[in-house]
Amino acid sequence: TLYKIITFSAVQKSCNYIYFQNRSRYFLVGSNNAQTKHRVLKIDRTEPRDLVVIDDKHVYSQQELRELLGRLDLGNRTKIGQKGSSGLSRAVSAFGIVGFVRFLEGYYIILITKRRKVADIGGHSIYKIEDTNMIYIPNDSVRVTHPDEARYLRMFQNVDLSSNFYFSYSYDLSHSLQYNLTLLRIPCEPAEVEGLHSSCSKQDSFDIFEDEGLPTQVGTGVMVHGLKNEPYAKYVWNSRLLERIKDTVHPDWLMYIIHGFCGQSKLLIYGRPVYVTLIARRSSRFAGTRFLKRGSNCEGDVANEVETEQIIHDASVMSFTAGSYSSYVQVRGSVPLYWSQDISTMMPKPPIRLDQADPYAHVAALHFDQMLQRFGSPIIILNLVKKREKRKHEKILSEELYRAIINLNQFLSPEHCIDYIAWDMARYTKSKLCNVLDRLGMIAENVVKRTGFYINRSDFHCHTLRPDERWGDLGGLVVAHGRLQTGVLRTNCVDCLDRTNTAQFMVGKCALAYQLYALGMIDKPKLQFDTDCVRLFEELYEDHGDTLSLQYGGSQLVHRVKTYRKIAPWTQHSKDIMQTLSRYYSNAFSDADRQDAINLFLQVYQPSESKPHLWELPTDFYLHQSNTMALPQERRSYTYWWSDGVLSYLPLPYDEVPCEKNKKKVLVKRVNRYEESTDMYTEFFKPYELTSFDDTFCIAMTNSAREFMPKSVGLDPSPFTVRKPEETGKSVLGNKSNKEEAVLQRKTAASAPPPPSEEQISSSSEDDSEEDREDDATASQRSTPIKIGESGDNPARETYGLNLSALPRDEDFFIYHRSVCLESDIPVSSFDGDSIYEMLPPRVDLESRNLFENHIHAGQGLIRPLCREDLLLYREYLKNRYM
Repeated sequence: TLYKIITFSAVQKSCNYIYFQNRSRYFLVGSNNAQTKHRVLKIDRTEPRDLVVIDDKHVYSQQELRELLGRLDLGNRTKIGQKGSSGLSRAVSAFGIVGFVRFLEGYYIILITKRRKVADIGGHSIYKIEDTNMIYIPNDSVRVTHPDEARYLRMFQNVDLSSNFYFSYSYDLSHSLQYNLTLLRIPCEPAEVEGLHSSCSKQDSFDIFEDEGLPTQVGTGVMVHGLKNEPYAKYVWNSRLLERIKDTVHPDWLMYIIHGFCGQSKLLIYGRPVYVTLIARRSSRFAGTRFLKRGSNCEGDVANEVETEQIIHDASVMSFTAGSYSSYVQVRGSVPLYWSQDISTMMPKPPIRLDQADPYAHVAALHFDQMLQRFGSPIIILNLVKKREKRKHEKILSEELYRAIINLNQFLSPEHCIDYIAWDMARYTKSKLCNVLDRLGMIAENVVKRTGFYINRSDFHCHTLRPDERWGDLGGLVVAHGRLQTGVLRTNCVDCLDRTNTAQFMVGKCALAYQLYALGMIDKPKLQFDTDCVRLFEELYEDHGDTLSLQYGGSQLVHRVKTYRKIAPWTQHSKDIMQTLSRYYSNAFSDADRQDAINLFLQVYQPSESKPHLWELPTDFYLHQSNTMALPQERRSYTYWWSDGVLSYLPLPYDEVPCEKNKKKVLVKRVNRYEESTDMYTEFFKPYELTSFDDTFCIAMTNSAREFMPKSVGLDPSPFTVRKPEETGKSVLGNKSNKEEAVLQRKTAASAPPPPSEEQISSSSEDDSEEDREDDATASQRSTPIKIGESGDNPARETYGLNLSALPRDEDFFIYHRSVCLESDIPVSSFDGDSIYEMLPPRVDLESRNLFENHIHAGQGLIRPLCREDLLLYREYLKNRYM
């Protein structure tokens, strides 16, 4: 049986909504892409405060919908037969429902009116919200006004839905690719399928071919199993807005949005397209701004928690079942402790304080229990906060986090213990001659080897022909259909912005090399800086970091990858200062308003006349700490701090194993394989309607060949070739005219010290020994300063691009010899009897000859008899086109 991912059925896939209104009701019409199936949602406008939504669960054809709207239009006219005073008017066209919200008066409906396609994964389109519209539902005649309604409305609209909110009609963005594709392999019993199979209406079951003995819609030949799973609520930002209608309307109406970042770039490897997609999911729990949300709440949800997933797939094959897809997931988040910073002093770095004693690491246990359920083991923590300071500031967090990890690990088995790596990245950066990225690269290599990555294909034959010793040491779980990532890297500094983004980039770069090697794109799992591939990936990660930094900190990144490589131009320092001032201004003056807007949007605070207004609350601490206002009925164990069943499946994540609890979250339904909800080809290319290239290929993504490949002739077009900054198609230094500065910066980047040994990578926070005090001294002994006047390059090589002092290679002599032979009569082809003057006729098999003859006969009017597949295809064409 063929399995497909279906998160929304056929009506929802289209996402075309038309909003009609009269004085007593709103009518929301949802249609699919082919405009063949429609649903109608009726919203009552006579209730001043309650939300009354009616869904008859019926799928209308185009003719039925036209008749229904005609009857509504006729029945709502003020006078019978008067066409000018129609009571049914078209209000707005939309692409989806964000949700319903109420403040102090009646309910509002939030509709998506503009969208933009930003990525494509396996034929599933991912859209960014560009514009929304809030419509007040109750009629003016029944509206009960309140003086504070307008203020709440302005506060709610401070959450800009057109800024980094994403959705998809057919792909679950709240889950990782590994989770979504693992669903396809969950075994389902026939009894379960039949129990969930909804009955079809007479209109749906009508088939004009049922008298010809061909299989109908209920036959087994054209039926497949469709899957629908529940979204992961932690990363859904409109779940509270859909609560009132979730149990009353058909699931096709429910559309879940995520907040964070989504970007896609195209890597061209000698014309072969490979899509690099980066998806960041921001947690909707304990969400907020920089200084107002620190640490964790009482349920283990941390501030600024973002799950970043990089997906690599061969774009020449679109299908999930036939294509090659790989993904790698990593997480960032605040230190999972009770801590905060007092911003009332107006200091750039307010002092860190621990708000509550937690000797048994109760909050950290809740947080890591969530991670074990979602990612499995090992959980690797990369702590980048400072370890040595004159006055204790960040070190407070390092010491407390280390104690918590030691306390939790004593109850876990050694193979599933939480790994802790503490490294003072800021202190190491201060050394002028140390290369931070070399040490991060070593950490990244060890992390990726332990966690592995996901790929839906088994090893290629090229891995046997070109084996690599690092490939055999790779971790994760090897299964029959590929590899699974087990465990995850959790990176944090204090803000989880600048240092964290650079560390995640280095880990992502290392994982990208293994992913490309697994897909057969490169001959060894290693990527070097200053290649088109890494520059494209770095640009994608900087956009990702800037977006997340603006959402949490109020400004873009201050320190970037180029800053830590020490190749940033001198103009970058002034930009860093401006970003620092922008971040300080945002934190001091606008963060409080943004925090109130987030609390209102996520429905953490719901306005009511019986409680104080949101702006009157001295703090929102009690809004995010749910159990502080009541005594807990059951105290969680301090020793068995994990959930039931989690340890029995490790290292696999509990959410992905086919246990009974997880099977209840997945709905299985038998559908026709030609349905729009399962046939990605029909949904993406729309063969039954006239489309244009601009609509089908509408993503203006970054292209490695266009943006980074050199424009000069003669250079290697491979995206894995190391290039000088002046050779690339896009400036990476910011000042291409100053050649001397570019040479100096390139040599500074090349003057990296040798990478430290694995013994030097700290695995605890208590290595504050003499080694740290003498860090700068040892670094200066390892490295030799480079003078501007030194040049190890041959001037001839610098001018002409090749070393003239050495003899040509044997391969060059062979190419030259063949070109000289072209002027003579000597055949240059390696095939017998085949030359540039004479050629053997091609060999054509019987099947190709028959196909060509049928094509010629069809042009002459001699049509061959139709086979069973032709009748099936024609039947589906008639059904989609006319029914």
